[in-house]
Formats: sequence, structure tokens, C-alpha cells
Amino acid sequence: MASLSSSAQKRFELENNIKTVDQSQDLIYKYDNADQQSILSAKPWTSDVHHYKKVQISAVALIKMVMHARSGGNIEVMGIMQGKVVGDTMIVMDAFALPVEGTETRVNAQAEGYEYMVEYMLNIKEVGRMENAIGWYHSHPGYGCWLSGIDVSTQMLNQQFQEPFCAIVIDPNRTISAGKVELGAFRTYPAGYTPPDEAPSEYQNIPLSKIEDFGVHSKKYYQLEVSYFKSTLDTNLLELLWHKYWVNTLSSSPLITNHEYNARQMMDLAEKVEQAEAGISQNRFGGGGGFFSEKKKGEESLLSKIAKDSNKITVEAAHGLMNQVLKNSLFNDGVKRVA
Repeated sequence: MASLSSSAQKRFELENNIKTVDQSQDLIYKYDNADQQSILSAKPWTSDVHHYKKVQISAVALIKMVMHARSGGNIEVMGIMQGKVVGDTMIVMDAFALPVEGTETRVNAQAEGYEYMVEYMLNIKEVGRMENAIGWYHSHPGYGCWLSGIDVSTQMLNQQFQEPFCAIVIDPNRTISAGKVELGAFRTYPAGYTPPDEAPSEYQNIPLSKIEDFGVHSKKYYQLEVSYFKSTLDTNLLELLWHKYWVNTLSSSPLITNHEYNARQMMDLAEKVEQAEAGISQNRFGGGGGFFSEKKKGEESLLSKIAKDSNKITVEAAHGLMNQVLKNSLFNDGVKRVA
């Protein structure tokens, strides 16, 4: 069992490209308060809205956030990240959960959530953890990594009073189905700022019920490049967290745990196919104004997007089925042979 857990951890690190920093670079965990205060005083983000371009997340913080997001099921959960900034990079060293829940695209931090965060940040400094809050994370169970209207408002407020600050979104359902962490990091633009026209971004599989909310606010924020790291300093803690994550993974099946998510995916795909057929018929008979007339230059066609959605659902279902077959072979067949 120990060898299986170790192999699974190595696979998790490879799939998410978690890089080990050299011992000489363990200083990434060193927090220089004077240096951070000088950055706060300089406020480089005021002269360049794209000043922060990257986010580096420790493996410990990553597993904490994924486990918390998975524990919420179909309910949105929220937490705070601690860390520092170096140049154009925001470094997330740790994360902790907040007693806050939401539904769909509405995560509202209640008064008790803010009180908990303030008290936690004060108490943790008493044990030598001097890192400031550097961002917040929350889950989007089943509908991808992006910022809703409520999320944009929350992030703009945070950037107004708690800079530097970033927002991270995790999709636990897609993480379970794909076997790789589905995560995105974002920062909002200042109020009144109009971003330059950019090439179409990589296509995201977003449910029809969320597309309008996504489209209305997609130009109010930009995405940061995300990478992960681990260090010799956090090996023991990472192993303890991994064992808990590994047991939860072994004791659940993606096909059963995500059955509601899988059903919603199929229903959403069926609706998109129906709308595509309606658009084709409308254009064929000279109606105009259908889906295909809305296609922008350089953007993929609607049918191409539907094909990608279909392929994604198929791959995730196959991944879940293979996981179940392997678990059955490893455990049930082994028990029968012993008996």
C-alpha cells in the first residue's frame, strides 16, 4: 500500500508539473518583512495593471485547497492564501479554509468569515508565521475556472484594500474526473480600465447556464500563469497530507462521486447540439443572426467547440472507468486470492 501511495503521489506531481526547488533555493520560504513592506510602499501594480503575471503555489497549499474544495461537494467553499511577492510573481506558501459556503456562482463571505480570517492572521503571527494574506480561493464545482460577477466584485474590493491580492478558482468535479487539478488564477482590472483587444483565449467548457455570466465579465480580469513547487523543507507535511488525500481518492469512484456532474455534462451537451442545429437551420433558410453569424475572427466554430466538449466528456468517463477497473483488480481480486 505504501508503494502504491508513493507511486500515486509521484504521478500527481508529474501530471501537475510540481517542481522541486534545490536546497539552495529553500529560501523561497523565507519571509523578509522589510522587503515586503518596501514593495507595498512602491505599489508597482498602480503603474502597470499587468505587473503581476505569475503565481507559484506550494504543493502543500495545493493539496490543502484541493481537499477543501472536494469536501464541499456541489457547494462552493472558500479560503485564504498566505505568501509573498517577488518581482512579477505571487508566491503562495500556505492556505487555510474559511467557514463560508455558497451556491453556484455566489460566494459571499459572511461577517463571521471575515472575523475568522482576521483572528487567524493575528494568531498565526504569534507562532512565527509572518506571511500576509496574498489571495483567496474558492471552488466552482462542475463549471470551470473563471470569475463570476460576484467573484469580480469581491476581487476588485480585495485589490482595492489588500493589495497585492489574487483570486484562485478550483473545480473539484473536473479535478476528480480528469485526475489533474483544474485551477485558474486571476486578477481584476481597475474600475474604468478597458483592456486592449486580445486574440481569442483557449476554449473553456462552460455550461450554457453560466455562459452569459462568463461573457459579461470576462473582460474585467486577466489570467495569471500558474506553476507549482515543493521543497525539502515541507516533505514530511506533504506526505501526511498526501496520505489523507490518497485514502479519500482510493475510497471513492469518479463514476459514483461525480454521477450528478456527469449527468449535467451530458444534458448540457445535448442542449448545445440542439442550439447548433437550430442555428444551422436558421442560416440555411436565410434567417441570419444565428450562432454562426456571431463567430468572431480567429474564434473556433460552434461545432468545433461541441466536438471538444464531447471528447472531454468521453475521456473523463473512460478515465473514471479505468480507475474503477484498476481498483477492483488491485483490491477485490487480491482479497479473493487470499481467501
